Formats: sequence, C-alpha cells, structure tokens
Amino acid sequence: MKFTLSWLKDHLDTDATLDQIVETMIKVGLEVEGVTDPAEALAPITVGCVKHAEQHPDADRLRVCRVDTKDGEQQIVCGAPNAREGIKVAYAPVGAYIAGLDTTLTKAKIRGVESLGMMCSSRELELGDDHDGIMELPSDAEVGTPLAEVVGPLDPVIDFEVTPNRPDTNGVRAIARDLAAAGLGTLRPLEVPEVDAAFEQPITVETDAPEACPAFGALVIRRVKNGPSPDWLQDRLRAVGLRPINMLVDVTNYLSYDAARPLHVYDLAKINGAIRARTGRTGESFEALNDKEYAVDETMCVIADDSRVLGLGGIMGGVSSGCDEGTTDVLIESAYFDPLTIAKTGRKLSLTSDARYRFERGIDPASIEDGLKRAAALILEHCGGGASSITVTGTPPVEEKTVDYPATEVLRLTGMDVSETRQEEILTALGFGVTRGGTWQVDVPTWRPDVEGKADIAEEVARIHGLDHLPTELLPNLSDAPRRNPSVAEIRSHAAREVLAAQGLLEAVTWAFTDEEGAAHFADQPDELKLLNPISSDLSVMRPGPLPNLLLAASRNHARGAESVRLFEVGGAYTNVTPKGQRSVATGVLSGTLPRNWQGTEEAPGVFDAKAMALSVLEAIGAPTAKLMTFAEAPRGYHPGRSGELRLGPKTTLARFGELHPSVAKAFDLPSPVAIFEVELDAVPQPKKAGATKPALDASELMPVRRDFAFLYPKDKPALDLLRAVEGADKKLIDEVRLFDVYEGKGVPEDQRSLAIEVVLQPREKTLEDKDIETVSEKIVAAAGKQGGTLRS
Repeated sequence: MKFTLSWLKDHLDTDATLDQIVETMIKVGLEVEGVTDPAEALAPITVGCVKHAEQHPDADRLRVCRVDTKDGEQQIVCGAPNAREGIKVAYAPVGAYIAGLDTTLTKAKIRGVESLGMMCSSRELELGDDHDGIMELPSDAEVGTPLAEVVGPLDPVIDFEVTPNRPDTNGVRAIARDLAAAGLGTLRPLEVPEVDAAFEQPITVETDAPEACPAFGALVIRRVKNGPSPDWLQDRLRAVGLRPINMLVDVTNYLSYDAARPLHVYDLAKINGAIRARTGRTGESFEALNDKEYAVDETMCVIADDSRVLGLGGIMGGVSSGCDEGTTDVLIESAYFDPLTIAKTGRKLSLTSDARYRFERGIDPASIEDGLKRAAALILEHCGGGASSITVTGTPPVEEKTVDYPATEVLRLTGMDVSETRQEEILTALGFGVTRGGTWQVDVPTWRPDVEGKADIAEEVARIHGLDHLPTELLPNLSDAPRRNPSVAEIRSHAAREVLAAQGLLEAVTWAFTDEEGAAHFADQPDELKLLNPISSDLSVMRPGPLPNLLLAASRNHARGAESVRLFEVGGAYTNVTPKGQRSVATGVLSGTLPRNWQGTEEAPGVFDAKAMALSVLEAIGAPTAKLMTFAEAPRGYHPGRSGELRLGPKTTLARFGELHPSVAKAFDLPSPVAIFEVELDAVPQPKKAGATKPALDASELMPVRRDFAFLYPKDKPALDLLRAVEGADKKLIDEVRLFDVYEGKGVPEDQRSLAIEVVLQPREKTLEDKDIETVSEKIVAAAGKQGGTLRS
C-alpha cells in the first residue's frame, strides 16, 4: 500500500515531518517498507538553456546543442524533435542517475560527436508519461535552478505492508486515524456530501446471491462529459503505481485507496435491462478489462444484466460495459461481497486486482452509501450531469458489536500501566464508542472486523500508547531450566547422521510427502495416506520412506552436471495413519562414480557399497551385527540378484540394501547402477537397561594370527553359509572371518567358484604353536566340508 504525504494530510492536520510520520507509523504497528522522495531523485537535475542547435553532421535525426548550464556551456547531442534554440530544459550532468532509464550518465561520443550530459523528457525523470520530446520549462526559469523548485512541490511516497488483521489500512484515512490517535495531529472530519437526486433510479438493481453479495448499491449519473481527471488526481494515482485512464475510472481507483472502498462504474448505455449480482452459470464467460477471456461457474459471483455477464463481482469488470470518452450516462456500483467467495474465485481464475485484494480481506460494510455519494460528488464536479437517487438492495452485514472491557486488561496482559483517561482518549480517537463503568462497554466500529474481544481492545490501547513502554524482565537463568536425557530414537538418529556424514554422504532434508507415481515403485500407498489438499500435484501422498525423494534429488543433481551424487536422509516412513504406521529410517543413495583408492581410481557403486553403508549405520546405533543374517530377497524397487536384507532372525528386517532396479532408475532419469540402502532404526532391539555401563574390554595381550583359505564352493549356495560354518569351527580362538576374493574361471569347475577367506585367530591364554594352528585349520576345513566346501589345492 502506497500513499503520498499530501494525500495523508487531506485526512490528518499535522505539522509533523516525514521522518516523524514514518517513525510513528512503525511504533503503532504499520510496517513501513520504504519511503521515496522524488525531490532527492531530482537533486542533480537543474535548469539549462539551449543557446545553439545545429544538425548532427552524420545523423539526420540528431542535433548538436550548446547548452548553458550551472556547469558552464556544455555540448549535448539530442534526438528530440523539439530541441531548438532558446528553450529552457531539464539538464542532467555526467554522473547523474536517470530513474526512467535506470542508468547513470557518462561521457559519450554519439556518431563521433562528444556529448556531456543529457536533456531529459518527463518520462525519463518519472514526472509523467510524455516522451515525445524533452521537457520545455517556463521561459522565466533561471539557469542552474534545481528542477524540483520549477516543477512544483514533489510529494514523498510512503510504502508500507498491510497486515492481514488490518484491512481498514488499505485506505489512507485509517492510517491518518492511527497517527491522530498516537498524538501526531488531528483527524480531519470526513466530508460525505449529500447528492441531490435529479431523478429516480431508472434501472432495477438486484442481488440474487445474498450469500456471495449480501448488499448491492447503485446510482446513475446522466449527461456526463468524460475526459482526463484533474492533475492532482492523476499525480496521486501515478505516485501509488496506477495509470490514469479517465475521470470516471480514476474516481473509483482514488476512493479505493483513499477509504478502502472499491467501486465500479458502468456505461449505462451498454447495460440491457436490470443489473444484478448472481452466481455464474456453466458455459458463461466474459472478456475482462485486462483483455483476457474468463469462463465462470456456479461457485463465482458475477454481475450481469438480462443478457450477459458484465464482470466478476468484487474482482474485475468487463470490456462490454466499460466507460470510454464517448460515455454520457453511467451507473456506479458500490457493493459488499463475501470475502471467502472473492478469494476462491480469484484463486481459481488466477486473477488479481486491487478490488479483490480489499474485498477478500474485508471492507467496511457500512460504507456502501458513503462510497456512492463521494464518487458522485467528484464526477458531478468534474464531469457535470445530474444524479439519481441511491438504490441499495439486500442488507449489508453491519454488526453492532459491543465488548465488555475491564480497564485493567492492558496492565494484566502487557504490564503497561495506562491511565483510564488515556485509554478512553485512544479508543475514542480510533473510532470506538466508550461507556465507562466498573466494566467498560466498548462499541467496535464497522471498519474493524479484526476486533472480537477484550484482548483485542487491550492490544489497540497498547500499540497506540507505544510498545516501547513495555516493561522489561530478565529471562530466567538457563542453568535452572530442567534438562532431560535424549531418547533412544534421538541417539540413534544422531549416530546414523554422524556415521553417514563421516563416509562422505551429504544430508538432505526432503518433504514428508512425495509423488504418488514415484512412491508406487517401492510400495502401495493406501487411500488414507493420500493428501486431501496437497500443496502441489507432485506432493500428493505421504512417502513410504525418504528413498523416492532422494532419488529425485539425485536426478536433479545429475541434470545440473554432478558426476557423483551421495545423499542420505534420516526421517519418517509411512505405511498407515496409526502411530505404529510411522517409522524412522536412515536412507542413502549412491550414484555416479566412487573413488576406490588413493590413486583416484573410480568405479560405479554396487550392492556391496550399499551393504557396507547399511552395516556401518547398524553398528553405529548398537545393532548386534555379528548375529545378523543376510537374505537375498529383493524388495520392490531393488534389482533382483543384486540386493538383499539384513535380518535379526528370519522375520526381523533391520536393513535393505542393493542396487536400484534398472527400470526404476530409468523412471527417475538416473544412470545405472544406483546403490541404495534403508536402515530401520526403530527395528533394532532396545538396550536392555538404559544408561548401563559398557562391558569390560576383552582385549588380549597376545598377537593375533591370520590365515588365508581358498575353498571351492557351489555357485548356488550363499557364501554366508560357508563363512558362518568357518566362524563356528572354534568359537574360542576364531575372532573374525572375512571374505576377500571370489574367483571363477580357468582351473575352477563351472558349477563352482573359489572363495578366499581370511581367518583371524586370537589367542588369550598362550602364544599359539604350529600344532595349535594346524589343529584349528583342520577344524576349519572340516566345517567347510560339511557345507560343501573343498579346500582348493
């Protein structure tokens, strides 16, 4: 919302400076965003006089001028058709910023002729729309005089943010009222002239949709002479960013900003029969004043005559009934529209306007007749004609609201001690009616829909009295704040993040919902997990886990040139709407290439990379990794044969790992292979005793012994079975068993493969002798043989 200083002073009698006004606005809760002072922008621009003008030697449309300026005589090349000797001009020197061109002037050569400065047009200085030539100033203006003094007083423009709870401040008068209540001046009486009715209202006015348009008022003026609005009105509209059109239209825009009272004016000759507010009908459409066609439906409020739709009520009128220079008879509309209907219609059609902005936030329902009278008076003054009587059909929702208000409420809620006399002064100045007593009776003005109860009244008193009077208190000592131990879930989430970040993965935080098509690659989402009002069509269901969103993030990174993407997220997964239907999952995605050694060799990630990541997370959160079993059962979305699950027992799944199915990778536009893993943080058994100390360190003082074995093993049997068998050959001495090589090819039968494993023997009582090692080796070979393994010779 913008307004000029002189506009404010139409409503506020004050001698306050611009800085004082801005400071007071901020104090009373009007969020000032900026102040523009045209005089400052024009400071470098002064009066110059063209002493000589001649044709440019190399350009037909350019003239070389010698200009007398405050900097002496300057040579300026100009292309304006009116550049001639003897005229006074607006001179901008080198170094001046020209707002209309968004450029700072420098020394230049134009077709080989040096040009020092510029002679400006009105549009280039943002003083008007004229761009046909340079400004011609009065002949008696002295050279060197600041342009701001010549063109007259220039109004500063204040821009502030209208907060949702204060729809009345969409009008300048409400701002003046707040400032007057704060002691910055006196609110001038609002003059609402009585309009003498020269004839009865000639057109029937109806509202057939009282829920969307509770009240519809209209007035007719005949024999008007439309044309440009007066300079003062045009200047104010331009200052707030509006383009003057003609007097009839400019009046409605002026009152919308002046009193937050949107109006609309129709060419009476273009209306067929009665005019009414009603709901739209399927198949109807109209061409709006923004030159776009809009289809309406039964959820929208339209203004129509007997033959067609004229416009959207409270949002925008139509071309078919618009006023132009030939308009002689007009109908002025002043109505009250339901804010919710306006908001829904504007959102459905993606149509915004100043009228919609005000109606959907709420306007004063008691302003219908005042708006008609003020608009009619201005039109009659500047366009002539005669006015009809006013017709208002329906009942505006004017609510007589009285609040019981104890005068001690301000002290109770804010700690500010404001005298009863001062409270009454503030409330009366803001337009509230006050009846004092034990408990005050405060009548709420119709333009304040945000005031509902006594707390709202106390807030009004507090903000006008000044929030800088709020008493201060020290915060309590943080050391006295209660502390709690983190839960097991919090500890696990933190540990999972730490270990994955330490391995080079970057943490992502994605939405708790995802695209239904993406989620379907991994799980069926029941209807109860589909959002009723999604913020976006591609975020329509609760996610089965972070995996779909991480894959989308990886795809976006690849599309922007990333060769290697390593992402993880620790967050929720959803299977139903019950508390047990939400799980905490640590998920990772590895795509592109991964470094394998210090030499920089890179390879694509695979199933074992995913398994290693999953195991590292499980170990970090305290899962019994030594007891885990690996199952080669591929969940949906994983590559069969290149994926698996880590389980504690046959039924409790702690993690899933592997490569993404190629078809899913293609759907997400990712290069295969993609390694993925999911660790179920909640599935890991809880510690038996919270806060128990760690067991004693079982470290041996004796050096371990490492022995390698190579076994021929059937291809159709899992290698894990062989490792488990070797590990159980001597549980007292065998500390670790690791598979480090798999070989298939020459020297190995086709139905078998060679598995090389490393066995770590950890003595605890004495150093092992050769015979001890041989005995354990024999046990290992025998255990492997029971699983079908044969020692390779």
